[in-house]
Amino acid sequence: MTSILNKYNNLTQRIIAGILGALLMGFGMYYSEWLYFIMFLGICIATQLEFYKLVGLDGMLPLKTFGTFSGISLFTLTFLIESDRIDQRFYFLLFPIVSCIYLIYLYRSKEVKPFRGIAFTFLGIIYVAIPFSLLNVMAFHHHQYTFEIILCSLLILWANDTGAYFTGVRYGKRKLFERVSPKKSWEGSLGGLILAIGMAYSVAHFTNVLEQWQWFVICIIIVIGGTYGDLVESLFKRSIEIKDSGKSIPGHGGFLDRFDGLLVSVPFITAFLKIF
Repeated sequence: MTSILNKYNNLTQRIIAGILGALLMGFGMYYSEWLYFIMFLGICIATQLEFYKLVGLDGMLPLKTFGTFSGISLFTLTFLIESDRIDQRFYFLLFPIVSCIYLIYLYRSKEVKPFRGIAFTFLGIIYVAIPFSLLNVMAFHHHQYTFEIILCSLLILWANDTGAYFTGVRYGKRKLFERVSPKKSWEGSLGGLILAIGMAYSVAHFTNVLEQWQWFVICIIIVIGGTYGDLVESLFKRSIEIKDSGKSIPGHGGFLDRFDGLLVSVPFITAFLKIF
């Protein structure tokens, strides 16, 4: 697929890959909760491995394999518990699993500064695996599988990204955060907000899983979280002097490039849904 899309310019690649990806993810979520589980577990693994690969470029030595295993354990346990397949007490398995990170470094005698590796191993879990695992809390918010919450949240996020991209390219003049991301503009952010609100209104009209006011609150969370998520990832990439996190998704870069807004938004959305 990548070789086929390479003959198109970046914008065309971005549009085609975005449409195909959205259709694939939408079908997976709609078809069954197990296909949703497999699909997002795969995305979580790919994103976490990409993160560890990038921090390795900057001289850090995280536990790539065990850190990813911890992320897999977190995502799987969250899915099984939130879907009422196993009891909530199994959440306590996570503590001994991640504590093994300290023990592994204890026996890596060649490590000069082991706690840097420990810190970045935990960061991969916190930054990537936890937000993806919280998707399971959203999916089973009503104590049964409700794919609409995740799918519609993604639609709002994609609408925000699309509106910000095209408005920024056409009208962007006032820089939003030039030190971190020179291309982002206030005009682009406004365009993203308008399109995201339109999408939130549409999903509130065509679904009944949440109240209309809840969708609009989620929309605001996504617009703010999506913007900051992109800025955080831009700051991360600038710190290791790279342009894209990878080349896995034509026109979009890597998995971190594509899901950076989701990683910051999901914890806030989950907290909102649980509290209100």
